[in-house]
Amino acid sequence: MNFANNGSFRCTNAAIVSVLKSRSAYTVIDPWRLAKRLMGDPLMEDRQMKVGVWFYGLATALTGILDIAWGDFDNSHQPIQSLDKNIPGQHILAYVAGVCLVAAGLAILWRRSQKIGAAASAIIYLIFVGLWLPRYYAGVHALGWRIDVLLGITFGLAQQVMLVAPAAIVFASTASPDSLQRRRAALAARWTLGLPPVFFGLLHLAAIHVFASIVPQWIPFGNFWAVLTGIAFILAGIAICSGIKDVLAARLLALMLLLFDGLVEIPPVFIRLHNQPTWGAAVYNLTAIGACWIFAEFLAGRANRGRIGTGEPSHTSEMSFAR
Repeated sequence: MNFANNGSFRCTNAAIVSVLKSRSAYTVIDPWRLAKRLMGDPLMEDRQMKVGVWFYGLATALTGILDIAWGDFDNSHQPIQSLDKNIPGQHILAYVAGVCLVAAGLAILWRRSQKIGAAASAIIYLIFVGLWLPRYYAGVHALGWRIDVLLGITFGLAQQVMLVAPAAIVFASTASPDSLQRRRAALAARWTLGLPPVFFGLLHLAAIHVFASIVPQWIPFGNFWAVLTGIAFILAGIAICSGIKDVLAARLLALMLLLFDGLVEIPPVFIRLHNQPTWGAAVYNLTAIGACWIFAEFLAGRANRGRIGTGEPSHTSEMSFAR
C-alpha cells in the first residue's frame, strides 16, 4: 500500500497479492474451500459416475460379442428357448441381438449418443425379461408349485430387470433437475435396482446347498457364506428401496458382486473356455457392478438435493454421465 500526501492510500497489484498470501486472508478463503469439499466436487463426482457407465456400457457390448461369437443366446440369461425349442432363424436372431447389444453398449459411453444407447439397452434387457415369463408356466407345469422353482425363475427374471435401472438414469440425465421425467426415472431406477437383490437373497436362503456348492473349495463353511450373502442381498435391496443408507447399500452391493466375479465367476472361464453360460455369468456381474455404481454415484450427487424417488425437488445442476 502506498500512502499519499493527504493520508489516503493506494492499493497496487503487489500489495493485493501480499495480502492474499497473509494468514488473515486464508481465514476468509479456507471456509469457502471447506464448503466446496463438503458439498462435493462435481468434476470428481462426474468422473466416478463415468467409471460405472464404462463398466455398464462395455459389459453390455461384451454380452453382445458373446452372442455373436457363439451365434446363439445365453440360455442362462437370455432364455429364448422358453418360446420354442426350435425357433426358425434363431442363430440370425442371436447375431442381430448381439449387434444391438454392442451398438447400445458403445453408444451409452458418449454424450451425443448416450440417450439412444440408454433407450436401446433398456429395451433389449426388457425383452430378455419377457423371455423369462413363459418359464413360470413351463416350470410349474413340469415341477409343480414349489417355492424353489418360482424363486429360481424369478431370480433369472430379476437379473435382467436390474440392468434396466442404470439405463433409466442415463436416459433422463439430460432432463432438467426438477423435471417430471427425471423424478419418474429415478423412482423406476430405485425399484428396478432394489427389488432384484431381495429375490437373489431369498433364493440363496431357499437353496442353501446349491449356492454352498459354488463356493470355492479353499474357502471353508460354504453353507455359512451362502446364508450370509443371502441376508446381505436382502438387506441391500431393502435399503435401496426404502432410501435408508441406500448409497452405502448400492456401493457394498457392487463390492460384493465384484468379489463374486473374482472368486466364483471368472476362475471357471479359464477351465471352460468354450462354454457360453460360463462367460455370460462373469460378464453379467460386470454389468451389474456398473448398474450399482451408476446408481450409487447418482444418489451421492443428489445427497444435498433430497432423496430421489421421493418427489422432493432438486436445486443444483446434475453432472452428465458420459462425454
